[in-house]
Amino acid sequence: MNSNAAFIQAAPDVVHTANAMIDVRDLHVTFTRANKTIQAVNGVSLAVKQGEALALIGESGSGKSVTLRALMRLHPAGQTKIQGLIEIGGHDVLGMSEKEVQKFRGKQAAMIFQEPLLALDPVYTVGQQIIECIRRHKPVSKADARQIALRALEAVRIPSPEKRLASYPHEMSGGMRQRAMIALALCADPQVLLADEPTTALDATVQIQVLILMRDLQKKLGLSIIFVTHDIGAAVEIADRVAVMYGGRIVEEGTIGSIMKDARHPYTKALLKSRQHGMARGKPLDVISGSPPDLSNLPGGCTFAPRCAFANDQCQSHIPERRQVGSHHFVSCFLVS
Repeated sequence: MNSNAAFIQAAPDVVHTANAMIDVRDLHVTFTRANKTIQAVNGVSLAVKQGEALALIGESGSGKSVTLRALMRLHPAGQTKIQGLIEIGGHDVLGMSEKEVQKFRGKQAAMIFQEPLLALDPVYTVGQQIIECIRRHKPVSKADARQIALRALEAVRIPSPEKRLASYPHEMSGGMRQRAMIALALCADPQVLLADEPTTALDATVQIQVLILMRDLQKKLGLSIIFVTHDIGAAVEIADRVAVMYGGRIVEEGTIGSIMKDARHPYTKALLKSRQHGMARGKPLDVISGSPPDLSNLPGGCTFAPRCAFANDQCQSHIPERRQVGSHHFVSCFLVS
C-alpha cells in the first residue's frame, strides 16, 4: 500500500491530454502548519509535449515553485495535502511508492534549483556527485560513469572539465556551479527537466549564457521543460509557451508570441508594463499596486480582483473559468470578451 495515501488523493474524472509528456490536471497543494491552512496551489492544469518548453511566470508567492516541487513529490508528507493528477512520461507520480519516487527522480524527471551552492553537497566534489547519480540509474562501472560525467560537463561547456570533476562546489563560480547543476540533472538522461528560477542568482551576462545553453540542450535532447521565473525576458529566451500564475491559479496561458503581443488578463498586462526594458529615462517604473493575496485567506472571487483597477462585483464574488480567446491562447477573466 502507498504510504502517502493519507495525504495524496487522485482527482476524479480527469481528462488526459494526448501526447503530453507532462500532464497536470486540477492540482491542489495545501500546507497545514501551526493550525494554519495555506492554499498554495488551487486547481492548476497544464500540459507540456515532448520537446516543448513552458515558462511558468508570476510574482513571488504565486505558487510557481510549489507547483514544480509537487511534480517531483518534494513537499513534506506530514504537512502537505496534494490532490489532482500528475503524469510525467506516462507515470502516475502521485500513485508511486517512496521507492518508486526515488527511481523516478533523475531518471524520468530531473530538477535544477535556484541556488546550486545549496543544492550541491559541499563535502563531495562535483565529479563524485555526478558519478553517484549516474551509477544509481545506470548499470555501469565507476570508470565508465566517470567518462559519462566528463562528457556531461563538456556538454554544458564548462572549461577544463577534467579539472572541474575534482572541484568542490565552493571552488567554482556561480555560472559554473549552475552549469554543473544542469550536468548533474541531465546525466541520467531524463525526459523532463524542471528548472526553478535557475538564473536568478547570476549576473546578466551569465544568465543569457545559461538560458542559451538550456535551449540548445532542450533541442538537442528533445527535453520537455517547465521553467519557473518571474522574469518575462528570461521566458522569451527559452519558452515556446507561457503560463501566468497568480494566487495559486493559472490566469493566462498562450504561446510566447501571443502573450507578448496580445496579453489579455489585467495581471499579465501589469507584469509586462512593469519591465524596465524600453522605459524612458526619468519615467517612473510601472508597478502593480497592493500586495499578493494571503494564501491562508484567499478572496472569494478572482484572486487578482483586490488589486485590479477594472474589477466589478462579479470579479469579487466568483472565480472566472478558463476560456479560449485565440489559437492556443486561454485566459481566466470576466472582463475579457
